[in-house]
Amino acid sequence: MFLFISCQDNQADKSTEQLVPDTTGTHTSDAPLPVIFDSDMGPDYDDVGAIAMLHNFADEGSANILATIASTKYNGVAEVLDAFNTYFNRPDIPVGIPTGKASELRDSQHWSDTVRLKYPHSLKSNKDAEDAVRLYRRILAGQPDTSVTIITVGFITNIADLLKSEGDSISPLSGKQLVNKKVKMLVSMAGRFPEGSEFNVNTDPASSQHAFENFPRPILFSGFEIGKDIKTGIPLISDSSIQNSPVKDVFRISIPMAKEDSAGRMSWDETAVLVAIKGHEPFYSLNNGKIVVDEKGANKWDSTGTGHFHLVVKAPPVQVQELINRLIMHQPIFSTSKH
Repeated sequence: MFLFISCQDNQADKSTEQLVPDTTGTHTSDAPLPVIFDSDMGPDYDDVGAIAMLHNFADEGSANILATIASTKYNGVAEVLDAFNTYFNRPDIPVGIPTGKASELRDSQHWSDTVRLKYPHSLKSNKDAEDAVRLYRRILAGQPDTSVTIITVGFITNIADLLKSEGDSISPLSGKQLVNKKVKMLVSMAGRFPEGSEFNVNTDPASSQHAFENFPRPILFSGFEIGKDIKTGIPLISDSSIQNSPVKDVFRISIPMAKEDSAGRMSWDETAVLVAIKGHEPFYSLNNGKIVVDEKGANKWDSTGTGHFHLVVKAPPVQVQELINRLIMHQPIFSTSKH
């Protein structure tokens, strides 16, 4: 879904070679796209829609989920990720948790407790999961060069820590060298464009600054303004044929708890998964430049920079809304669980 082409940077009046998303909007390879999914899995619940979509794409053969990694370490988040992977019949997907300094923010609606109590999972605590950076390094070291797409829909803590990591028994390469060798692109739900302050960036501004300044591969941003007008979840919770679904339970619990969600929850994280796997066309165009993050986590867009892209709305948001609503209703293909 990404092509290596020559781009013209008009502001800088120079030609550069960059990886840019393919305008076809489809994953053109016969092989599924290798993906690492990095999520705060709460405080919000659009993460749940995002992981449901990712498993949907894996079931259709367009994505290969290599790992699911949390960017927060509240008690039980490893179990939540494991429960979703198990529900979609991928219990062997490794789960990573940050073990250094990281946020412990969690869902205020406590839907994560319902998921942990109601749905099977093999991990019993965060201690059963791998260290996030070690898991990143282990997975990346074993993949073909420039093959892996990282999707972040949470805080940028793990990415910064990965880039700072040194060579070890897994790989003699530093984290930055390993990313440069193995990663195709980072797709991130982060920032507000052309400028502003957004939760995923300003929760850990130092990590956001470091990661976006030092990530050696292209970054594609889906900003706050992209998901705010896409309201999803009502068709899911209204469908009586869907039973014993952790995805439905989360939306069913959470939507009634906020008036702003009466038409559905804003869908920031789902858009990052959508464009990472399917491309940005026909719904979005791209701005080329570079994000600049200040010490408080606010961001601006430098249109003279290179290496970064952010989505710009091209089609009515309702079209994406209808698509995401269908995708998050996906049920496991070969369900063997008895929950």
